[in-house]
Parts: sequence; structure tokens; C-alpha cells
Amino acid sequence: MSSPIRPSWILCLTCVGAFMAPLDGSILAVALPRVAGSLGLGWGATLWVQASYLLAMAISLIPLGRHADHTGRLRGYLAGAGLFTVASLLAALSPSGAWLIAARVLQGVGGALLSATSAALVTEAFPPDQRGKALGLNVMAVYAGLSLGPPLGGFLVAHFGWRSLFLVNLPIGIAVLALGQRLRPRWQEAPGRGHTLDLPGMVLWSLGLAALLLPLTFAPEWGWTSWKVGLPLGLALLGIPLFLAVERRSAEPLLDLRLLASNRTFASGNLAALLAYMALYAVALLTSVHLQLVQGHSVATAGWIMLGQPLMQTALSPLAGRLSDRLGSRRLCITGMLVLALGMGLLGFSPPQGLGGVLAGLALVGVGLAAFSAPNTSTVMGSVGRDRLAMASAFISTMRVTGMALSVSILGGIAASGLGPGGWRPLLKTGAAPEALLAFHHGYGLAMLTGAALALLGALVSALQPPEPRP
Repeated sequence: MSSPIRPSWILCLTCVGAFMAPLDGSILAVALPRVAGSLGLGWGATLWVQASYLLAMAISLIPLGRHADHTGRLRGYLAGAGLFTVASLLAALSPSGAWLIAARVLQGVGGALLSATSAALVTEAFPPDQRGKALGLNVMAVYAGLSLGPPLGGFLVAHFGWRSLFLVNLPIGIAVLALGQRLRPRWQEAPGRGHTLDLPGMVLWSLGLAALLLPLTFAPEWGWTSWKVGLPLGLALLGIPLFLAVERRSAEPLLDLRLLASNRTFASGNLAALLAYMALYAVALLTSVHLQLVQGHSVATAGWIMLGQPLMQTALSPLAGRLSDRLGSRRLCITGMLVLALGMGLLGFSPPQGLGGVLAGLALVGVGLAAFSAPNTSTVMGSVGRDRLAMASAFISTMRVTGMALSVSILGGIAASGLGPGGWRPLLKTGAAPEALLAFHHGYGLAMLTGAALALLGALVSALQPPEPRP
């Protein structure tokens, strides 16, 4: 073990930081209708309040993870906490939608530093036979943020307005920085070495993700047949072989393709993570909108109804991590994806005013993700050498964040597909037309069933992983 301090202190530090980003996302999901109404945002712009954060994370994760492997993971983690805290303050002061989206981009970069180093620090601090348990507790902190988000968000929006949602990050960020500065002199960073920046790879990676996510986000307003959708999607597809060619020739590539080509466990675990988060991330956003606009619940009530999913994730993630240490991860990952598919199926078939199916579906989604996430992360992190821990952590985080962004884009687009151009604005008005509400309910059901299909595909990918060594 490379640290002279107790591993539990590193786990505590990463858990506090891991709490920040999901808290911010889950709080904001409940309040997006209020944010859109306050700043005059359309459906596409409202989605970009979420998607801009995820896109910035997806672009930054792998470059920042590689940089942290060379310059210090704890240093990068604390830098991420500081940037995230400052960006939260800027978001709270937003006078317009453009300002808010820009602040979310900065939050995304800070969140990328946190995500790229969090699991790497935990993996480095704990021995292999305790890794699953430690990562399970780290994942539990993520879901604790998700659990507290909906009820806290509903309370804050009802009493203090939506800007207060970002201000709650300030004391958390200050606590992370204070604890980190106390631990840093006693943490022995791995010796760094010089590395070459893969600038062509970074540019192609960033432009490719932007070209993919931008048209998917705005397609409901632009129209799926518009050239503004087709052109960037075509450029994204054409850019894939160019990016791969550049990476093969780079002395220190941004994306080490050998890990994907020769490490089947690493490749399948990351693909399963991508599919899992493509399936489920939009659940909170779309279900919150459905509960408030279609079923007529207040923002506070919607927050409490949505508590079931993250509560299950929080309670069961440590258990899943311990079980993966004893039984292996493969069966837990398969089971989790199947339960996730069942939960999204229940959401998809719920009637417009039916609450029982929503409650049961959200609970099953939480159980499924808890069974999948920590074991899958432990498998991926255990499949690489210690000199690549931050890069591996960044890689799986990139798959998660890209899956989240695609979930918001694809499932959000499906949910809004029946509303037509500008259909989001009428939904925000009091007394929206019953036809628009019914169209959104139909689109919501199709989006949830699409997520269930993605989860089933993820279960198949997990089943095709190579046999695990005996725990």
C-alpha cells in the first residue's frame, strides 16, 4: 500500500467528493421545469442544462485521468473539488440560460477531475480482497447524493427558489478541500514521469462527442430530418476511423486501444456501463417532468415520490460490493441489469395517473443499479495495472457520463417526439392542453421501454464477460 495514512481516510475523502456531483444532478432534475420557466428556456435548451455538464465531463475525463496518473491523483481530486465549488457559485448567480449552461460546463470539468481520480484513489489505498467493499461504500456515497437530492431539491425550490440548489454545494466543497489539505502531506503520490500531450486525439475526441450529442439533444426542436441534425451526426461517424488512426500512431495516445483490443474484461465492463447509464439516467429527469406536468403533483411531492430509486441504491450498494468480493461480479452484474430492465418496463406501462407502477418501477431501477454498479466498477479497476488506475477510472467514468448524455438526448428526444417544435413551452404553462400532456405521457412510456431494451442488451454483454478468477 502506497499510503502511510489509514485507507479509511482516503475513502472518507472520496466519498464526500463523490456525494457532490450526483446531489447536484438529482436536485436539478426536480427543478428543471422551474428553471426553464424562470429563464425562458425551450425543451432543447432545458436538456442542455443537464447535457452540457455531462458533455464537458465526457470530453475531459480521459485527458484529465491520464494527467492525474502522471502528476498526482490526490492533487487532481482536490483541484476538481475546488473548480466544482466555484462553478456552483457561478451557476447560482446565473442571469440567463447561456450563463447557466456555461457554469454547468465548468462544473463538468470539475466533476471530471473528481470522477477520474475517485475510484483510482480507493483502489490504490485498499488491498484487492477489500476493493469491492470499499468501492461499494464509495458508490453508496454517490447514491446518498441522489437520495437526498429530490426531497432537498423540492424543499429548497419551494422555499428559496432554484438558485439555492447550487448553493448547497459550497459547504460540501469547502469540507472536501479542508480534509484533503490535511491528508495531502501524508499521502505518498506515485512518482510521476513526463508525458506527451496527445493534442490531435483530444481535439478529435472533443469534436466527435460534441457532433454526436448536439444533434441528438436538439433534434426534437430542429426535426430529425433537418440538415442541422444529419450533418453533425455524419461528421461524428466519419470522425471515428480518423480518431482511431491518430491514436494508433500516437506515442502516448489519449485512448489506449490496446486495453480494448487485448483486455476483454476491461472492454466488456466499460460497454456494460455505457448501456446501463444510457438506459437509466434520463429516468429521474423524465419521471420528474411526468409527475409534475402529467399527474399534477407539486415539485416537493414529486421529489419524495422519486426518493425510492436512490434510496434503494444507497442501501444496497455496500452489500453488492461485499458480495462481489466473495462471489465475483459477473452474476451480480447480470442480475442487476435484468432487474433494471424490469423496473423500466413497469414505468413504461404505467397509466397516465397511475402511481403504484411508478413507485414499484423506481424501486426496482434502484435495486438493479445497486447490484450492477459497484461489482462492475471493481471488475474494471481490477483488470489493469496500478500505473493505469486513474486512466481506467477515467475510462469507465467516460462510459458512464457518455451514457448519461446519450440517455438525456435519446430518451429525452423520444419523450418529446410527439410534442412537435416548441412543444416544451406549452407544457410549462398552467392549463396545458390535454393533448400535449397525453402526447408527453405516450413519449415517456416509449422512452422507458427503450431504456429497458438497452438494459437487456447490457445484461447480455455482462454475460459474455470472460470467466472470473475465484475470489
